[in-house]
Amino acid sequence: MTTPQADPAPEAQPAAKPAAKRAAPKSARRRSREFALQGLYRWLIAGGDGAAAEADVREQDGFEKMDRAHFDALLHGGIEQASALDAVLSRHVDRKTTMLSPIEHAVLMIGVYELMHCLDIPYRVAINEAVELAKSFGGTDGHKYVNGVLDKCAAELRPNEARPARR
Repeated sequence: MTTPQADPAPEAQPAAKPAAKRAAPKSARRRSREFALQGLYRWLIAGGDGAAAEADVREQDGFEKMDRAHFDALLHGGIEQASALDAVLSRHVDRKTTMLSPIEHAVLMIGVYELMHCLDIPYRVAINEAVELAKSFGGTDGHKYVNGVLDKCAAELRPNEARPARR
């Protein structure tokens, strides 16, 4: 005579895995910033012109899903105005811009470019997007550095918008 097997205790059964959260789809603008970052990184490392940097980036998956006009402005505008962007950065960084990590340098160039030329983008959005780039592509605490530097740049470049609240 066989005895019916008892079900194992509930704690002995493996727990059901929680459903994996899907990341929100990236906006076309965020994609354009990511691709511009990669192009600026290549340009900072290898030199050359924007066309070569763009050619490398163009071959990546998802390139066609981005905001092409914003990408062109960030990559080509960033390269063309690199000395002006570095002049603004040099007033707010603790070392020469050539001594910055190339990723942080490229992220800061994108942030300053948006603060200077993309006035339709609120300064807090420009800073936050740069911080997110630094979190995704940069070093462990690089995003904190990017946030601090761009806060100072925003106060200089958009004084009416970035004015601290009165207490």
